[in-house]
Amino acid sequence: MTLTPPDRPTTLARIRSAGVLAVLRAPSAEAAVAAADALVAGGVSGIEVTYSTPDVPAALHGIRARHGDAVVLGAGTLLEPAQAAEAAAAGAQYLVSPGLDDDLVEAMAATGAIVMAGAVTPTEVMRARRLPVDVVKLFPGSIGGPGLLKALRGPFPDLQFLPTGGVAVGNVGDWLAAGALAVAAGGELCPASALRDGDYDEIRTRAASFAAALDAARTPAPASA
Repeated sequence: MTLTPPDRPTTLARIRSAGVLAVLRAPSAEAAVAAADALVAGGVSGIEVTYSTPDVPAALHGIRARHGDAVVLGAGTLLEPAQAAEAAAAGAQYLVSPGLDDDLVEAMAATGAIVMAGAVTPTEVMRARRLPVDVVKLFPGSIGGPGLLKALRGPFPDLQFLPTGGVAVGNVGDWLAAGALAVAAGGELCPASALRDGDYDEIRTRAASFAAALDAARTPAPASA
């Protein structure tokens, strides 16, 4: 099957514009689509469906059919090379792996989608630089917080970083100030209990809080008198 490569610079710009990517670990494809509806209603337009969700292609197709270009759509927790082509064919514009695996990264890059792969130490980041990785997924970001990202940006100012893990409403601004391209949030934005119980109002409310935090982080401070 021949894949049509997405417009990569535009996708990367849309990820930056979205600012917050919701990491969906849903109990079903239907739940993932319903959660995406709630996220968009709350103001979050970056959505990543993880491969811990059953029938990821159906979830991606469903979200794309309902929201089109209103969302920047990705697939996450890729562990096998075959998942890359499958997710891209279903509409994923960016692909995310929790770690660095040469064969997997090459398969992700072959789709033409934006490649995000996990790293947390300087050694791992140096490996990522040698692979076709567009964005370093700083995972788990909770290990060092925004301070770790700021430290890594010193020797690697040319790389794009996206923290996952340890991202909350209260530190969105800190991550962006440390140099993050955007942030990714899972349980803080889409709790497993809300996904399990179908409490999409809770997800919409949390999305609105994250969207407000993003707006506040991007609003210039008033000039002092």
